[in-house]
Amino acid sequence: MNSSGISDYRIAQLCDRLAGDEVAELGIQIEQRGRAVLLSGTVATAEHRDEILRIAAEELGAVPVRSDLVVLSATAPDAPEELP
Repeated sequence: MNSSGISDYRIAQLCDRLAGDEVAELGIQIEQRGRAVLLSGTVATAEHRDEILRIAAEELGAVPVRSDLVVLSATAPDAPEELP
């Protein structure tokens, strides 16, 4: 356990769960920031982001989780691009 109370084991467990079959997410960066954990990266849907945050809350318990997860917008543009 480090000085902020977050064990490296708990962070490793979170990485393993995110890489597992439940969400199969390998592109999320997990960083300890003081007494909190920061999750950053890009995900396909808002539902996928919510599932990742739920799993993080389960694994880390009372440790605050900060999110910098961006939802990738894969929708077609609603208007043509105008070039000068």
